Amino acid sequence: MQDRGRRKVREGDVISDKMDKTVVVNVVSRKKHPVYEKIISVKKSYYVHDEENNCKVGDRVRIMETRPLSKTKRWRVTEIVRKAV
Repeated sequence: MQDRGRRKVREGDVISDKMDKTVVVNVVSRKKHPVYEKIISVKKSYYVHDEENNCKVGDRVRIMETRPLSKTKRWRVTEIVRKAV
């Protein structure tokens, strides 16, 4: 069997769970500015598929890239790292 590449994995916080089987996850990554070389935080939101509606606002989740599930969803929840208090 041929290896077809690796799927991207990110970790972030759930900021919305209002939709059915979908959560919005905010991922913060740190990158170096190309000119000034200062470390900056880059925020990006992803629409993520949550099959059992387990995720709530404030949860820390690990997400994985997957095939397109809708117009905007290309990620799915693989595990809940930390539940919100």
